[in-house]
Amino acid sequence: MTNLYIKTLLNRKKVEFYLTDLETTVGKVINFTIALLVLVSSGIFVAETYNIPEDARLELRTLDTCILVIFAVEYLLRLWSAENKIKYFLSLYALIDLMAILPYLIGIVDISFIRLLRWFRILRLLRFIDKKFLIGSISNEDGIIFTRILVTLFSIIFIFSGLIYQVEHPVNPNSFNTFLDAFYFSVVTMTTVGFGDVIPISELGRLLTVLMILTGVALIPWQIGDLIRRLVKTANQMESTCQGCGLAFHDADAGFCKRCGKQL
Repeated sequence: MTNLYIKTLLNRKKVEFYLTDLETTVGKVINFTIALLVLVSSGIFVAETYNIPEDARLELRTLDTCILVIFAVEYLLRLWSAENKIKYFLSLYALIDLMAILPYLIGIVDISFIRLLRWFRILRLLRFIDKKFLIGSISNEDGIIFTRILVTLFSIIFIFSGLIYQVEHPVNPNSFNTFLDAFYFSVVTMTTVGFGDVIPISELGRLLTVLMILTGVALIPWQIGDLIRRLVKTANQMESTCQGCGLAFHDADAGFCKRCGKQL
């Protein structure tokens, strides 16, 4: 029994390591595959809003179901390997993962409104941005922050576009015919341009529009302002990569890294 317990514990730690590791080859392959599946799944959602042949639509749904099964297995493995399962279950990324697979699990009972949550799958990419993943040659802190802000903005617009499309398309197909129509409406609404050429007619659609406007007024100026502050800060600094921690920009007269203290 003791040997079995130790073996199970080691296996759990090994699974947890590879699901979070971005340094080893195995960890990179696993996490890159998950990120790729998130993008493919999001692309399937967009493709399904267009008039495509029924055979192609069936193949896309089959592919999406396979991806969802992989997401479900991944979620269960993360939960199983977590040392503190309650803490993990209540964490932000775990809730995002759960929202990604919940529409599929609940869909078996055919609760249609829960399928709105499928658009939140794109948020899973934020985990990899936080881990400096999918950024390639961007190794400095400011570059990572720029990327994180841009991905966050795109994710929010993408989610609102998917939600407003799914709510309005059944009752207002002329204005919200494809995902591109919904994406156009979301950008125009969140930037408070308000051309008025596309208007939601359902109560839920109007509520989403209000949320878009509030999000646009509160979030976009803050995120753009953060970008500008970072650009101004970077412009007043020199590029001198620290050999200790990799921080790329320092004050012009700095002799030591402000993050780790190593001599430049």
